[in-house]
Amino acid sequence: MSEPLLEISSLDVGYGHAQVLHGVNLQMGQEAVSVIGRNGMGKTTLCNAIMGLLPVMGGSIRFRGAELVGLPPYKVAATGIGYVPQGRRLFTSLSVDEHLAMLARAARGKRWTPTEVYELFPRLAERKKLSATSLSGGEQQMLAIGRALLLNADLMLMDEPSEGLAPTIVEQLVATSRRLVDEGIAVLLVEQNLSVATAISERQVVMVSGHIETQISSQELLDDPDAQRRYLGVESLEDAED
Repeated sequence: MSEPLLEISSLDVGYGHAQVLHGVNLQMGQEAVSVIGRNGMGKTTLCNAIMGLLPVMGGSIRFRGAELVGLPPYKVAATGIGYVPQGRRLFTSLSVDEHLAMLARAARGKRWTPTEVYELFPRLAERKKLSATSLSGGEQQMLAIGRALLLNADLMLMDEPSEGLAPTIVEQLVATSRRLVDEGIAVLLVEQNLSVATAISERQVVMVSGHIETQISSQELLDDPDAQRRYLGVESLEDAED
């Protein structure tokens, strides 16, 4: 059996004395995996822990066999993980072009360059001289994804990327994520939108109260309205279509 691309073992994480993650275990290879669950279950905390943005109380996070715990965020990114954070975290004083230019030199000669990002997201090319704050929510998300792509990472970690997006932009997000996996880039998706999570990932990892409650296939979850209500606390897709 080949070594997992990302392996999280017995992970405990918290804020100060308040523990949020309790013994989280997760493995993934070159695939798309969705982490789903209600608000406050620890999904964003998991992302921040992977990226070195939160101290780890205990456990291990290994990427391509190397330990990430204790590394600062820039060194985590340098191992080959691109991060699209919740809320996008763009620089208000920089234009679209300036956001991409920061990583352009390192991207030269690799798969993803600013030119490739503009080809993927033509709307960004039309707005390259505008500040990030003047973009729509969907355009800001395109920029956040494009910026992460310039790292030419082996794993894309995306936290609630569909939040607040129009349906047409969500469709593009799904298509882009599938394209990344087809090109050999793994995707770890944190998502509350069930239709997006199941469209991108075959494997759904359910977080409840800071631990992994279960793992289920997309089809099993789509076929089980009770599980949808139990794990996500929302109207099932089946009911929503009636």
